Amino acid sequence: MATHLQSGTQIETDAPVDNKGKGERFSPTDLVATALASCMCTLMGIAANTHDISIDGIVCEVEKIMAANPRRIAEIKVTVKMPNTNSYSDKEKLILERAAITCPVYMSLHPDCMKSVTFHW
Repeated sequence: MATHLQSGTQIETDAPVDNKGKGERFSPTDLVATALASCMCTLMGIAANTHDISIDGIVCEVEKIMAANPRRIAEIKVTVKMPNTNSYSDKEKLILERAAITCPVYMSLHPDCMKSVTFHW
């Protein structure tokens, strides 16, 4: 269990069933994949606030693909679904997409870990 010192929030993890776990909680590699999507949305939110763009209702779907020898995350697929109620200009799309793919988690992942990001406007 990990405890965030400032807030006291706790996270429990479990290994996936294919790696001797019960699969009852996020695995550490699930958290890495989820952290990527969360970080992308956070940076998009900051950019949206800066440029007065609404992204209320944004949803991200994440798929993690594992590889073996050594066991590692081979690819993280993130699908960003923007709210259908908004229409975005090309400039706004560029601002938000650039914010997403320059987030610290994206930039910190090893270059061998593929990051496939799809935006649905």
